[in-house]
Amino acid sequence: MGTALTSVGLPIALAVVMFGLGLSLTVADFARVVREPKAVAVALATQLVLLPAVCFGLVSAFGMDPVLAVGMLLLAASPGGTTANLFSHLFRGDVALNITLTAVNSVLAVLTLPIVVNLAISVYEPAIGDGSVGLEFGKVAQVFAIVLVPVVLGMLVRRWSPAFADRADRPVRIISAVVLVAVIAGALLAERENLAGYLADVGLIAALFCACSLTAGYFLPRLARVSSRQAVASAFEVGIHNSTLAITIAVTVMGSERLAVPAAVYGVIMFPIAAVAGWLFTRAQAPATAKDADSVS
Repeated sequence: MGTALTSVGLPIALAVVMFGLGLSLTVADFARVVREPKAVAVALATQLVLLPAVCFGLVSAFGMDPVLAVGMLLLAASPGGTTANLFSHLFRGDVALNITLTAVNSVLAVLTLPIVVNLAISVYEPAIGDGSVGLEFGKVAQVFAIVLVPVVLGMLVRRWSPAFADRADRPVRIISAVVLVAVIAGALLAERENLAGYLADVGLIAALFCACSLTAGYFLPRLARVSSRQAVASAFEVGIHNSTLAITIAVTVMGSERLAVPAAVYGVIMFPIAAVAGWLFTRAQAPATAKDADSVS
């Protein structure tokens, strides 16, 4: 992917995306965990426990290449991205809940992501670089410093000047979208000679994983009697992962562009799948909202 893009471009790209998230965050978003514990707990349990298990099942059932299998688990362990907030807004989800879940999960992932990836490495024993390598907590902490510091800076900007944060929000979101496309394109371009094979190996599994994530993210909260709008928010938070983070860890921390391919492929195919899911959620939301209102009254 090129030394400059690997050592400088990816961390900067991730920092821009996370600064944009910080511009939309306040301390009250973290306090929402206490006010709405059920919605947060169900979504986090789905994302942190169920999704890695589903991903393990998929890559094992399809006999996936060990390096690509670990790449899929790296993606599964990555928190929701800012794109989830956009989809939630478009399809009438509780965007405040999305923001809360992204904030909390980004912090928790400092611990949970290395656990999942190291477990995947021990199971599939991929040959990365000169041999099999693990994902050290210290290395991941360096990456998450790039994640959390820009988030904190964005929050401080919003606290000091809400008007400026509101003006900057749209341009930063546009820049973040451009950055996301560039990162995904770079990851795919670096492996362009093997791209057709990777799409064949990864495309179906990534699509199934995305569909399973969106489905579980919506219906499990509904089974727990979480409101329809919050279930929509949960679905996108659980179903849309931070591909930029997964690619950055794969390339800059673990030193493997091939390991980044599942996240790059997922970053492309998740958009149409999420759009279809959002349309289905919208169709289901009207009667569900009526039931929610009846239960309240």
